[in-house]
Amino acid sequence: MATDYDTPRKTDDDLNEDSIEELKARRNEKSGGNVDVDEYDAAEGLELPGADLSNEELSVRVLPRQADEFTCMNCFLVHHRSQLAREKNGQPICRDCD
Repeated sequence: MATDYDTPRKTDDDLNEDSIEELKARRNEKSGGNVDVDEYDAAEGLELPGADLSNEELSVRVLPRQADEFTCMNCFLVHHRSQLAREKNGQPICRDCD
């Protein structure tokens, strides 16, 4: 819990003087932040591993590798030439895999 060091501190005498109504109001404020979330709505966009996606279509446009890009032979990701760390046995390796 965050502490605001600029607020005045309460002494033990001040804490004993809190009324029952104040304490009840504080308790209600703390529990008032709960949000009722429908579990069905939350799980609607969830996809399970191994789900049948045969009827789904790819909605992303895939571009071929550009002239200034290379495929890392360790992670098999396409990177820009600026990410080339070295070549191992004539095969390009990216900075992340080096």
